Amino acid sequence: MVKRFPLHPRHPERTCWGCDKYCAATDLRCGNGSGRTLHPAEMLGDDWYLFGDWGIENARDSGAGAAKES
Repeated sequence: MVKRFPLHPRHPERTCWGCDKYCAATDLRCGNGSGRTLHPAEMLGDDWYLFGDWGIENARDSGAGAAKES
C-alpha cells in the first residue's frame, strides 16, 4: 500500500520525498547516490497542490476555499 503524500509536512527538510520510503535526509535508502528530493512545498510554496495535475486524489477538496467540481 502506498503511503498518503502529505500536503503540508511540518519539517519537509528532514525527509527525502523521492520515493514511497520517505527516508530521513541523513539515511537515503533508495540508493540513487544523490541528495534528497525536495517536497513540492519547498520549491513551489504552500499552495503547490492547487495547480497542475499531481495525481493526488481529493487534493482540491482539502484546500481552503477550493470550488467543488460538478
